[in-house]
This record gives sequence, structure tokens and C-alpha cells, in this order.
Amino acid sequence: MYVLILEDDELVGDLLETVVAGAYPGAVIRLFTQVQSAISNWQKKPADLVIADWNLPDGSGLELIRTVRQTSRDVPVLMISGRADRDSILAAAHLGISGYVSKPFQVDMLHKRLLELLPAPIDLDGTFSTLEEKMEAACNSAIQLPGEIDTAALLELVEKRDELDAVTLAEHWKTDPALSAKMLDVANSASFRRSGTSVKTLREAISTIGIAMALNQAMALSLDIAGKLSCKRLAERAQQEQEQALRVAEVASGLARRIGDAPAPYYTAGLLSRAGELAALKILQNQCDESGEQPEAEQIDSAIAYWAEKLGNRIKVQWRLPLDLRELIGAVYFVSRGNVSQSKLVMRAAALLAAGQADDPECITLLRRLGIEHKEDRRDAT
Repeated sequence: MYVLILEDDELVGDLLETVVAGAYPGAVIRLFTQVQSAISNWQKKPADLVIADWNLPDGSGLELIRTVRQTSRDVPVLMISGRADRDSILAAAHLGISGYVSKPFQVDMLHKRLLELLPAPIDLDGTFSTLEEKMEAACNSAIQLPGEIDTAALLELVEKRDELDAVTLAEHWKTDPALSAKMLDVANSASFRRSGTSVKTLREAISTIGIAMALNQAMALSLDIAGKLSCKRLAERAQQEQEQALRVAEVASGLARRIGDAPAPYYTAGLLSRAGELAALKILQNQCDESGEQPEAEQIDSAIAYWAEKLGNRIKVQWRLPLDLRELIGAVYFVSRGNVSQSKLVMRAAALLAAGQADDPECITLLRRLGIEHKEDRRDAT
């Protein structure tokens, strides 16, 4: 399935991508900020769903809709606009739109509207029928991680949004890799344009995009129809991976304090260190939904062993994580003997300690290089 989005507001565009990816897992999503680019893309590759803003820097989204309707009367076209007056809605309707949503929109209502216009098919395009093809396709589409975001609890936070600040919200969400990853993704897309400075922690990310946008992004993730793993084996494995990531995060931040570094980036790196594994589990869930067959433990192990690293590397780029944060995540799995970066030594040592390998020769060497030599000190670091 291919979805074309025309929206020049970067944060709104990111939010639309999140909602669409949640409604249609595995869909290929292209976001355009200019009318002519979107029209050119449609002419080369017609989409299965079109979402268009009205006012763009180089013209009107109505031009895209005219082009779409010249070649297809059946493709659902949803207009998103700040214009809510009757004349504007009638003008868009005259061109044959399928739906009209006014800004600012409610994420849950938009999610519902999309599925009304185009129900999520069991097989998105009839081509990704095998698990291997789904894994390969995931490396070229919008990937979201399975999370434990409870929509009801989130709605309670929305009701209290005027009382929230970035510190409070980050505290609520600090153990959820899916939320942390998404906030960093959106914040870095916005912050680089504004200041050229990358964002490395959840609190910084929320501060950058604002409470309202952070809550909207969280709501979009909570509505991801494949976000929660219904297969018991997959859900149990996801919990194990998330718990391990949290242990690495806590140990790494503790070691960082011991050597005098700020702990927050280390915590973030640890929390995101199982992103590839979680992405693989979500794709396995998609396969399970389509086939109706639960994967065996051996199949889960095999898929993670083969695909986790590839998916992890791909989504670190997709999320626009700063290079130094990517390197910290990578150090969880490997550090060369000649490495002299204390931060990477911390991450690798944290991974070994979190895995209960304090007596491993590699762990002992790493801690010694960090100036933590005694066994009791290693236990304290955890």
C-alpha cells in the first residue's frame, strides 16, 4: 500500500505519518511539502490513499486533487485544512474529495476517519506474503515499535495538559522505547531546522515540540492497530526485550554518574538498544494476524537473530537520531579493543552487567579502563 501526503508544516506532517502508519502497518508513506513535487510523484506512481493540505508555499492542494481525479475517481482523497468555512468545504467537495478534516484535528477522530475511507486490508498490497518479504519491506517503510501506551490513560493526560510540563511528561513516558523514539524523531526533524542542534533525551524532545504535539504523537501511537502484540509468545518476548533495554539504560546511567558524565543520553541509548528486536516482533505480529498462525519460539529467535540488527540500523536513520546517540546504541553490542571513547565503554559495560556477566573478562577489562576495578563497585553500578 502506498500513501501520498501533501503537508508543508513539518510537525503536522510527522503526525500524519504516525497516524497513517498506525492505521496501515507496513504501508509505504511519502510526505511532500510542495504541490508540484506531489503532482509529479502521483503521475509517476499513483497512490492508494492521498492526504492533502490546502495552502502550500507553491500553490493549493486543490491542484493535486484535480490531478488525482483526472486519472482516478476511486482513490480516497482526504483534505486536511485550517479552513473550516462552508464555501471552502463545498469547493473541495466539488473536486471529488472523499473527506474533509479541519485543523487542528483530533488524532483519534482522524484515525477513525481514515479506516472508514479505506479499511486496513488483511494483505496490504498482495505482494508481501512471506515473513522475509515483510522484513525487507519494513526497511523501506515507516516503522513504529510496539508499545504499552494505554489510550485511556493518555486521554487523562490530555485532560490535564495545561498542568503538564516537559519534565512531568518525560517522567510518565521514560520507560517506553516507542514513545521515546518517536519524540526524538519529531524533535530532531524540527530542531535541526531551527537551531542546528540535535536532541538526545526525551525531556529535550518534548520541550522542542511542545506538550500539545507530544500528546498528539502519543495518541497516534496508542491507536496503532498493530502496536500492541496480541500473540502471547510475541508479547512475552517483547516484555523481555523491553525489560532488558531498561536494565541497560539504568546501569549505563549509573556508570555515567560514576565517571562524571550526564546520565540522560546514556539512559536514552540503553532504552532504545532493543529497537531492532521490537520492530522484528511487530512484523511477526503482522504476519500472525494475516496467517492466523502463531509463530513458534524457534521462528521468533531466528527472525530476531537475522533481522534485528538490520532493522535497528535502518530505524536509527529513520528516526533521525544524532550520530553520537546512534554510536552509543551500537556500543551496547560491540566495542573494538582499540576504542578509547569512555562513553562507548560505558554502554558496552552496562550491557554486560545488565546481562549478569559481571565476571566476564571483557566486562572486567572495560570497568578497569573506566576506573571501576572492584567487584563490589561493579555491583553498585547496577
